[in-house]
Amino acid sequence: MIEFQHVYKSFGGVAAITDVSLTIAKGEFTVLMGGSGSGKSTTLKMINRLVEHDRGRILFQGEEIRSFRPEDIRRRMGYAIQSIGLFPHWTVEKNIAAVPALLGWPAARIRDRVTELLELLDLAPNTYRQRYPHQLSGGQQQRVGVARALAADPEVLLMDEPFGALDPVTRASLQKEMVRIHAASGKTIVLVTHDIDEALALATRIVLLQHGQIVQAGSPTALLTHPANDFVTDFVGRSDIGIKLLGLATVAQHVRPFETAPGTPLPAHTPLREALSTLVARACDRLPVVDAQGQPLGVLHFADLWQRPP
Repeated sequence: MIEFQHVYKSFGGVAAITDVSLTIAKGEFTVLMGGSGSGKSTTLKMINRLVEHDRGRILFQGEEIRSFRPEDIRRRMGYAIQSIGLFPHWTVEKNIAAVPALLGWPAARIRDRVTELLELLDLAPNTYRQRYPHQLSGGQQQRVGVARALAADPEVLLMDEPFGALDPVTRASLQKEMVRIHAASGKTIVLVTHDIDEALALATRIVLLQHGQIVQAGSPTALLTHPANDFVTDFVGRSDIGIKLLGLATVAQHVRPFETAPGTPLPAHTPLREALSTLVARACDRLPVVDAQGQPLGVLHFADLWQRPP
């Protein structure tokens, strides 16, 4: 889908990206991360030519991105940023419809697409369609920003620290929405963040950069269990790697079926990290588990948290 081949970029003679080679497969949720000045945002912006690379090749669907007009490639790639950038004097509907309208979609198709996206992002169409940005909370504005980025059904969704300015509760809610949207749509998503917990919650693959170079790329589990060097270990959190690993698995993978236990049950989709917290808070060594319909599945034992699922 997207391929970097020995890409370089500098600003004012200072290297920002040095010999980056990377392949992003169709349908992947790739998170680019690193500290300030690591080159993660520059890498993202080179994908849709907001920043032009100096050397090397960047391919999109097998073709060099410079073979596309910038405006054409940007219409094939949705783009969402932290500051949202909604037009303040346009309604939610008009904001979301901006790119489809530029592409000449019929009015009925645009209206249907706006309805579909508002429902996808848990914004009731009849309630929010005619509201203006100032009438929305920060989290609602960010949802509209994501809807606008998805409006023309782009092949790729690029996101540059989209949730960085939000409070923790809203941020966690939108992260869950993005996981759901990715699962439902199968979109190729590339997201920039400096937050390791956000990366672990969202990514199918993490690309960690330092000084404009890729230090390690792999699944969240791979970075936690097989860090390439001390920098990776420190970045992912040397002191709580085990706790972070628990966040990648769910209670469903560790249930002992046909057992019963007292207490308020845990949903099967609960991360093991949250289950551990619940066990400690309740000062117990086992908890009942239920499925999405509230039906008993079995019991989670404290001792089983440390076992790899079969």
